[in-house]
Amino acid sequence: MVRSTIRKITMAVLAPAMALGATVGLASAPASAAVWNSCDRWGNTSLNGYRLYNNIWGSGAGSQCVWANSGTNWGVWANHPNTGGIKSYPNSTKTINKTIDSLGWLTSNYNVSVPSSGAYNTSYDIWDTDHQYEIMLWVNDNGAVGPIGTWQANVTLGGHNWNVYKGSNGSNQVFSFLRTSDSSSGTVDIKPILNWIAYTKGWMSGNETIGDVQFGYEVTSSSGGLNFNTNNLTINGG
Repeated sequence: MVRSTIRKITMAVLAPAMALGATVGLASAPASAAVWNSCDRWGNTSLNGYRLYNNIWGSGAGSQCVWANSGTNWGVWANHPNTGGIKSYPNSTKTINKTIDSLGWLTSNYNVSVPSSGAYNTSYDIWDTDHQYEIMLWVNDNGAVGPIGTWQANVTLGGHNWNVYKGSNGSNQVFSFLRTSDSSSGTVDIKPILNWIAYTKGWMSGNETIGDVQFGYEVTSSSGGLNFNTNNLTINGG
């Protein structure tokens, strides 16, 4: 899986907005989705303490539109060609800005509706503030997608069983946790996962500050137009 992780975080702010002209995608969104929508490549807004990004960052992308009732209830219509490489990561982001050591708890609830076709994963993307480490938690996936790096372990943490992979994309270390069975809803206790990385494996320091916790859809292909709905999402830490 090839990707530019820094681009995912920063280009939504730095790059000029570029409309893809795929307004037809909004017809697939619920009629109540009137708070915010965008078909701009880097379209973003803040709602209810979350930041929403359309975030079409990969090469060879097609059209994509995002809609939102709130920061925790939103969705995406995406029509990306059936080719390799990640095209986008539309997401909702909550900023934490606490070290692993000082973080007493970090949990999330999710409920999604995802298509049975296409190639994608539904995932959390967790970053330290220096962008040296990226922690991905895949709760479901479909089609020809896979994590960076090599398999390290099978563990039960945070209420789920995961296959763990470790690697580098050339810019930062990537730790990927792939749920062993797909899930469309659940609760993830993220703090024990961070502790396992820092203290059981020693892959990063407990002094690292967790910055952004993102949740969204890494879309490789969605030919013909597919809907990804975040029915409910909460991310809380303290």
